[in-house]
Amino acid sequence: MTKKRKHQEDFQKVKLKVGKKKPKLENATDTTFKTKAIQIPEQLKEDGMLSTQNRKLNIKDLLSQMHHYSAGVKQNALLGLKDLLSQYPFVIDAHLSSIISEVAAVFTDKDSGVRGAAVHLLQFLASKIRAEQIAPFFPLVSAHLSSAMTHISEGIQEDSLKVLDVLLERYPALLTDRSSILLKNFVELISHQQLSKRVKSREKLSWMLTVNPNRKVTSQQWRLNVLIRLKKFLQAVVDGSSELEDEGLQEQKDSPHSVRSPICISWKVHANNQQHIQLYENGGLRPKINSSFRLRSLASIMDSAEKGLSSAENLKSFIEIIIPLLIECWIEASPAQSAPILGNLLESDSQQLMQQVLSIIHLLWKLTKRHDETYKMELWLRMNYLVDFKHHFMRHFPYSLQETVKHKKKDSCKGNKYCMASSNNVDHLLLNLTLCDIMVSLASASTLQTDSGWLDMIRKFVTDTLQDGSRLNSKQVNRLLGVTWRLMQIQQNKVATEPLIKAVYTLYQQRNLLFPVRTLLLKFFSRVYQKEDLRAQRIRSRSKVLSRWLAGLPQQLALLGLRNPELSNQLIDIIHSAASRSNKELLQSLQATAARIYDPLDGTLVLLPAEAQRRLVQLVYFLPCLPASLLACLSRCCIMGRMSSELAATLIGILHMRSSFAGWKCQVQDNSVNDVDYFSFLFSTLIGFSREELTSLQGIRGKPHISQTQLSPVRLYLTDLDQFLHHWAVTEMICHSLSTIPSQSQCFDILQTGICKYLVGLVVIPDSTAGSVLCAINKLLDQACILNENLHKFLASCCYSLLYFLLTLDKEDAEHVQKRDLLWGSCISALALLPRLLRLMLQSLQVNRICQEELPVVAQLLRLLMQHGQLRSHMATNEFLVQQIIKDIMTLKSGEVQEQWLTDLHYCFNIYLASHSQGPGPISTVY
Repeated sequence: MTKKRKHQEDFQKVKLKVGKKKPKLENATDTTFKTKAIQIPEQLKEDGMLSTQNRKLNIKDLLSQMHHYSAGVKQNALLGLKDLLSQYPFVIDAHLSSIISEVAAVFTDKDSGVRGAAVHLLQFLASKIRAEQIAPFFPLVSAHLSSAMTHISEGIQEDSLKVLDVLLERYPALLTDRSSILLKNFVELISHQQLSKRVKSREKLSWMLTVNPNRKVTSQQWRLNVLIRLKKFLQAVVDGSSELEDEGLQEQKDSPHSVRSPICISWKVHANNQQHIQLYENGGLRPKINSSFRLRSLASIMDSAEKGLSSAENLKSFIEIIIPLLIECWIEASPAQSAPILGNLLESDSQQLMQQVLSIIHLLWKLTKRHDETYKMELWLRMNYLVDFKHHFMRHFPYSLQETVKHKKKDSCKGNKYCMASSNNVDHLLLNLTLCDIMVSLASASTLQTDSGWLDMIRKFVTDTLQDGSRLNSKQVNRLLGVTWRLMQIQQNKVATEPLIKAVYTLYQQRNLLFPVRTLLLKFFSRVYQKEDLRAQRIRSRSKVLSRWLAGLPQQLALLGLRNPELSNQLIDIIHSAASRSNKELLQSLQATAARIYDPLDGTLVLLPAEAQRRLVQLVYFLPCLPASLLACLSRCCIMGRMSSELAATLIGILHMRSSFAGWKCQVQDNSVNDVDYFSFLFSTLIGFSREELTSLQGIRGKPHISQTQLSPVRLYLTDLDQFLHHWAVTEMICHSLSTIPSQSQCFDILQTGICKYLVGLVVIPDSTAGSVLCAINKLLDQACILNENLHKFLASCCYSLLYFLLTLDKEDAEHVQKRDLLWGSCISALALLPRLLRLMLQSLQVNRICQEELPVVAQLLRLLMQHGQLRSHMATNEFLVQQIIKDIMTLKSGEVQEQWLTDLHYCFNIYLASHSQGPGPISTVY
């Protein structure tokens, strides 16, 4: 084969056949590929969540339709927004800025349907959006509101009041921050500016009421609608002012005469560094811890426009504008203008307008009182407006309401009967009271002679209203008492004030008064009494009506009981305040009612909550006399558990301070607490049970209430744990009081006599009583005290019964296990202090009289007594008795396999007694 032929074989051409596919080349690139769809279900779901129920439009679509030229599209968009946001509230937070801006923009829309839908949507949004959320966008809302209020279209102005209602209800604080702009808008809604020739030289604009015949309502009705909103706005300004005092009976800045709750401090807690004392700077009796820093600009760098009505200049300017307009509104609605024949009778519409006029003036008067120079402001108001007020307001005072009644045919006579409303009508009474409040604020003691004419009219109206006997609500009574207080400050002599106080007392004596009304009357009388008490220190002329009111308070407290704890607290505070001032009439009444107040079954003390109980316990200190019957009631209150052990300890301490054993250096009240009665109180409280209760316990037998042993004549009645702990806490205070009596031997003899007379001989004794008696013996016993034989035997029986109960106590009995340490300590201390007591108890252990089950208990008791360090020497003294007891036990157990408890008993006897080993000290015993 030649080289040429080989070359041809290497590059041989492949021949393709028809119908066959061309074979793939070795270096061919594979261009095939596969695809799969990517699904994002969450993104697809989002569009569904933002859809409304019917039109499937999301939030962006609806907001974009707000700019549509068609009113119907915009109205449907607002309705769709409300539907969407009600279903998906979380959309509000995500698109709050856009929603607020778009809704506020349609406040001035020319279509009434769009504006109505915007108001409904705003009401819905206001219920969902908090004030702090909308605060960043509120300037925009306020700007659109101002634009709507000053719009040339009457319909937009009317709907702007609806928007204002929503904002005043939900965001009053945010709205009042822009008071300077909104107040001007209010003025422009009912008036217009006019440059008169008379004031042109002074470059001031006068304002006149506007009459617009194109409105759907009358001009008077339109002014009424605007004034209602202005009153709400000013009320929000007043409520938002932290420096402004409340109306009516609230304390004034310079008047500290009021009942205030004291700050209770537990010195034990502070002494142990468990609690720090909070200090207040310039706090006085009512400390304030509010910070003086503000998040907004400081008042010093605010201009007058930003300050609003907080600036005295701005307030004066607004008063100068609005008062003449209000007087014009009053003149239009006054009786002389509407119906000269009727005199001072008012129609309903006129009365409403006049009420709003006076309410606005009253709020403005309240705003003037928050400035530092209040006296100058009141003088400025008097100089500028007193003459006009007397001429227009007081001309037909007092005002009554004329009711419009549809009469039937031939019934004109009956119609005349109901033509005039009762003089006690709620609406006109509030109108007259508001007018009185405004007028008396312009008077003072220095202007009494000048103002005597119209002041006598107001005084007569107030007196007649109080004595009329009609049912008044709290708002009317608050305004009425505020006027009464002001009249009493203007003329402070007894001839003028006594009829007013008597009239208020007439109202106070009514039955079934509402609780807010009763509270206001109590505060009024308390304030008057404290004011009089200060003045009476210089001038001895007390009001007889006040004395009668004070004397009736304890009886009212006893009758009230638990029906109204809040009212009871107010009565207690007033009684405490008067008792601390040694008011003779009140103390006599309190002494006569004390038995009912401190009755242990249904008295006021045991019915009221803990704080009221504390105040009632403190009143015991002020009682002129504490007879035996009252001390018996107080003892039962202490031991029945219906007040806390701490409060019972406080009561015992108060009685000790009232006794002759308190160690007073000065002379105490004669016969305030008799010594015999005082010891009877201490002993009865120490026992913890009355004679009748102890007698009834003697018939109880068997478990689970009785613990008994065959070696002791005393059976124990097992008290509940709460009762036991309460009794023990009271016992500690009783022992402390007994230990402070100077003659301890005589005190011990009295205690010994009481125990022998009332307890010795009883078969069943409560475990708390037995422990309390041992505790008192341990506290009072000294070398000069001598115990009689009966007491020795009784105490020995009590000790063994208590020790037997503790040793047989089931460890799973959690209720009685907690008594163990207290009772064990009392028994051991008594046995250590009285060797005779230990000997008598050992002599009573005649084991031949008991059953086999009680032998291990006696053996355990002997073993624990021998191991105890305080008793080891006494047990060694009685070694023969112990040895005899052990022999008797061995005799009873002879012939049987010796048990472990018997081995332990032999071991302890050989260690501690047989060898007379005293040991280095007490051994910790676990039982």
